[in-house]
Amino acid sequence: MKTKLLFIALLAIGLSSVPVQSQTTVYAKNSDISDNLDLRAVASIFGESANLQDFERRLNDSKYQISNLDLNDDNQVDYLRVIESVENRTHVVIIQAVLDRDVYQDIATIDVERDNYNRVNVQIVGNSYLYGANYIYEPVYNVVPVIYTSFWVTNYRPYYSSWSWNYYPRYYYAWRPYPIYRYRNNINLCINVNNSYNYVNTRRSYRAPVIYETRRTYGYETRRPDYSFAQRNSNVTNRYDLDQRRVTTRDYGRNQNTYTTNRSNSDRVSTTDNRTSTRNYGENRTTSDRNYTTNRTSSNNRDNSGISTNPVRVENTGRRDYGQNNSNVSRGNSQSYGNTERVATPQRNESSRSYSENRGNSERQSSQNTQRYESPRASQESRGSEPQRESGSNGRSYGGRRI
Repeated sequence: MKTKLLFIALLAIGLSSVPVQSQTTVYAKNSDISDNLDLRAVASIFGESANLQDFERRLNDSKYQISNLDLNDDNQVDYLRVIESVENRTHVVIIQAVLDRDVYQDIATIDVERDNYNRVNVQIVGNSYLYGANYIYEPVYNVVPVIYTSFWVTNYRPYYSSWSWNYYPRYYYAWRPYPIYRYRNNINLCINVNNSYNYVNTRRSYRAPVIYETRRTYGYETRRPDYSFAQRNSNVTNRYDLDQRRVTTRDYGRNQNTYTTNRSNSDRVSTTDNRTSTRNYGENRTTSDRNYTTNRTSSNNRDNSGISTNPVRVENTGRRDYGQNNSNVSRGNSQSYGNTERVATPQRNESSRSYSENRGNSERQSSQNTQRYESPRASQESRGSEPQRESGSNGRSYGGRRI
């Protein structure tokens, strides 16, 4: 019993620790039936085909997956068969989707016509029920297609596909239709970028529409008569206008996002600039006051240091130096007014000291001179006070006695 309870507890802990992941697949809601077959891709493989049989094979080849149409809603891509009508120099190639037994729906037509100058004009015309009115592309091939040479030969027989419902060639197998975004990414790889695909809204051949009316099929239209392009998209004429509206809406959304982002960034930058300018103003004001005080202090210190660190030395003696010192003091007072007393006092003391020294030296010299003048006189007086020596016979006397 305890073993069962322990096992249940461990199982509960294990289940609670496993994270629950929810997978959600998002599909585009603003898609249209015409998004499932790009006529530019049809024009591209038409120029690369050797003949119409090869063209039909390329249309249904799972390697290319040119079509993504599922008009009968069986969750499989419809098989596209190719038939042709010919009158003189005009060839009308009709692409039909096989929906059921003996039920077909025209998807697009290819008008191939050669004029009197042997120039071949090709137009891919979308079915009005699926693509809207006058949805036409004119391909301009970089290299002349090989398929042109198969149209104008002697005893030409128009091509008519032998495949029908549940009777398909071996190379074909049905695949499930892809989401629109994935089909768009895939179909861009199938379009030859060396060619040009020009959109026009008028047909070049006046015979092609007449020929097409005799072979027209509309099995899907009869099943859903109220689901034509004009009823699905009431604001646009055809698929081209729908694409332009989508591009405009996409660009408008991008511009709105860009405008909102730029506006937010500009507000943020302006706020930052205002803060920076205020801070710079305060810093500049403080710096200017600091510089003013520093300059004022520096000027005073420079004057004081110039005078205090370099005192005037008196090397000469006499009153002339004293006068020069007084003139230097006056000059120093005119340069630094605030430090006059501090500077003048040492200079006056030095000048007074120099004066006293000079005075002492002069008195010392005068006393020495006086002594020099008096010393001979004293010697003379001392000589005069001594008794005169008597001269004897010999003319010498010593101590008043004759010798």
